[in-house]
Amino acid sequence: MRHILARANRDVLRQFACSRVLLAFDYDGTLAPIVSDPKQAAMRATTRALLSEIAKRYPCVVISGRARADALRRLRGVGAVEVIGNHGIEPWQTSQRGLLAVRRWQPTLARRLARLPGVRIENKVYSVAVHYRQSREKKKVRMAIHRTAAALGDVRLIRGKQVVNLLPNDAPHKGIALEKARTRFQCDTALYVGDDDTDEDVFALDQPGQLLTIRVGSKRDTLAGYFLRDQAEIDQLLHVLLSVGPERRQRAVTSAGQ
Repeated sequence: MRHILARANRDVLRQFACSRVLLAFDYDGTLAPIVSDPKQAAMRATTRALLSEIAKRYPCVVISGRARADALRRLRGVGAVEVIGNHGIEPWQTSQRGLLAVRRWQPTLARRLARLPGVRIENKVYSVAVHYRQSREKKKVRMAIHRTAAALGDVRLIRGKQVVNLLPNDAPHKGIALEKARTRFQCDTALYVGDDDTDEDVFALDQPGQLLTIRVGSKRDTLAGYFLRDQAEIDQLLHVLLSVGPERRQRAVTSAGQ
């Protein structure tokens, strides 16, 4: 992997910034630091200000694992053209089938996992997140989650940072959501920044010259082409995008009014 902020890679950023590019970001661990209580996750004031300025110059979307309503609250006023929730499901790919599947899982998840110390089950309507950051027996909890998921049947697991996400197996992922957003907002290229295994669905897209992928944190087995050293470098990346792109350009799409 190559450090995207290295001087040698400024031309790569410049080329994308000067194209008809869609800028796309994950939320937790990317725009906002990871915190012990996910309910408290928030962007730094500097990040919010930079992102708001970026959104005046480029079409920007946020693709989050959070429920869309939750992510919208945290991004209110930023000016993103779209906020996509539930790992790519909301708002375009919601289905009654997926909703009912998650409802069916709830009794089994509650019976097998809810009483484990330090475990919190978050129902996001179209997916479920099992958080275990507060657990003292993380390996035991992960094993319990996997056993429970096997009993549920047609479930896709996506591991995160001390969280396991359960989605219907046929649910769309972040890569599909990014492609739909790029088409919808009539962009030729896209730049995506994420930090977790759920973002690998974007990193796996094979689109040389059309997609620039950046992972927060260097990792050997990632499919991302570039990396940021840590979440704090997101501000520097936003600064660079402001400096290398057109001084001011009209967005080709209308803001969703966050």
